[in-house]
Amino acid sequence: QVHVVESGGGLVQPGGSLRLSCAASGSIFSINTMGWHRQAPGKERELVAVITRGGATNYADSVKGRFTISRDNAKNTVTLQMNSLKPEDTAVYYCNANVWASGGGGLQPYWGQGTQVTVSS
Repeated sequence: QVHVVESGGGLVQPGGSLRLSCAASGSIFSINTMGWHRQAPGKERELVAVITRGGATNYADSVKGRFTISRDNAKNTVTLQMNSLKPEDTAVYYCNANVWASGGGGLQPYWGQGTQVTVSS
């Protein structure tokens, strides 16, 4: 069993910053990519940022230059530093980890429960 838990969401004014953290735990052999997605009301879930085990990153165009993703392979954690936040960044943010479990079964995606980020004055 693998668990993914996010933390760090909240309410922030436009132009402000937030830091989201995510930890994966359980029967983990190794984690491939880790990433953050978000879903705003009435919209589909979209990729925000992803990072490979080797540290290569990819960002949605809408967040490039403002958000930074990083990970700690030893701790199975991923962090999203969000700066210069805009009202359109308001959404539920979900952490994703693509995991090879200790018990086998191939590469499987695991998701956290989501954390709300609200950008408003």
